[in-house]
Amino acid sequence: MDARLIIAKLRDGVPPSADEISWFAQGLASGAVTDAQAGAFAMAVLLKGLGEAGRVALTRAMRDSGKVMAWDLPAPVVDKHSTGGIGDCVSLLLAPALAACGAMNPMISGRGLGHTGGTLDKLEAIPGFRTGLSEADFRTQVARIGCAIVAASADLAPADKRLYAIRDVTGTVESIDLITASILSKKLAAGLEALVLDVKCGSGAFMKTLDDAEALARALVGTAQGAGCMTAALITDMSQPLATAAGNALEVIEVMETLTGTSVNVALRDLTVALGGEVLALAGLAADAEDGGGRISRALESGAAAERFGQMVAAQGGPADFVERWPDRLPAAPVVREVPALADGYVAAIDGQVLGNAVVHLGGGRLREGDKVNPSVGLSDLAGIGEETGAGVPIAMVHAASDAAAEAAVKAVQAAYRIVPDVPDEPPLVMKRIA
Repeated sequence: MDARLIIAKLRDGVPPSADEISWFAQGLASGAVTDAQAGAFAMAVLLKGLGEAGRVALTRAMRDSGKVMAWDLPAPVVDKHSTGGIGDCVSLLLAPALAACGAMNPMISGRGLGHTGGTLDKLEAIPGFRTGLSEADFRTQVARIGCAIVAASADLAPADKRLYAIRDVTGTVESIDLITASILSKKLAAGLEALVLDVKCGSGAFMKTLDDAEALARALVGTAQGAGCMTAALITDMSQPLATAAGNALEVIEVMETLTGTSVNVALRDLTVALGGEVLALAGLAADAEDGGGRISRALESGAAAERFGQMVAAQGGPADFVERWPDRLPAAPVVREVPALADGYVAAIDGQVLGNAVVHLGGGRLREGDKVNPSVGLSDLAGIGEETGAGVPIAMVHAASDAAAEAAVKAVQAAYRIVPDVPDEPPLVMKRIA
């Protein structure tokens, strides 16, 4: 086959065949397809689209460009994927809760991307926690504990790794076809039987409007099901941070407070329950999503999820007594500053992207690939939409490495908040279900 002819077909609005897409994906992985050809392919897909059959073919082809895991376990293998947001630490709650409910969750996660936080960075705020497990250790841990949260290995969907890097520098990141294939090729290479998707919508998400979020959710669900994985999606609110903290160690604190019941974040718990209920039902471990949600809720309330979390932390190199002594085990920033509100009234809107970027500039994320992340910095005690405040009253706390960094973050957070005289409507946590 010839990469030029495949690109020309796409350019002219003719979807390539499944065999042509498979050949192209293998060429991405092997290097037979050049960077210029990969960029032209990505731009042609962005402009002309692949269609539903083409999305499925590209997802399967990128999945099959490397190792595809197969499991021999006594329970269904399931997972969750979020499209990214601010204060979104659901994975840290959901993985152990699913394990406590009898599911197997080999969660392959990522690092912070742009203004959004990354699950791996959050877990690495725990001293000693290792996200780079060998395949043998990964398999052993999932079989023994029921969950593991790890980084992707180099041989998992290598075509996606190559194409993602090309998209990043060619202005083609926004293609729904390419986003869909990128997300699902990695997830399906993990050998899943059921998948629930958390598609974020709002100021702190990549998809700002409900229409865009729904288009992505429908593409993801249809493609995953077309590739043979039982899948559903929830479109959820990201017009404000999910947790009241944004930053790696600070979000782990909120997770531990919710896991141990010392101070439960209701939104964080409710979304964990909703997503977990969906995937347990898809996997046949619950009669329906409501029954599955009840099982997740009981795992959280009983301490069973906290116990599994502690086992996971210890197995991946963290402190064996982390669940009992987490307040002593997490790093703290040397500078903590209040963020005073600039007006009297009620919080009407929060620019989540501005908050996320504030965390990145504090050192809690990466401005360039390879930047070292400071796990202790970030924001806490974030006021939510509908909260009453007054001029000079704190709407957040900044945790910083220096006074100068703290001052810059205070100004950024103040700019992210819109305060109005009247009580605004609060957005629903779950906006829509797609299945």
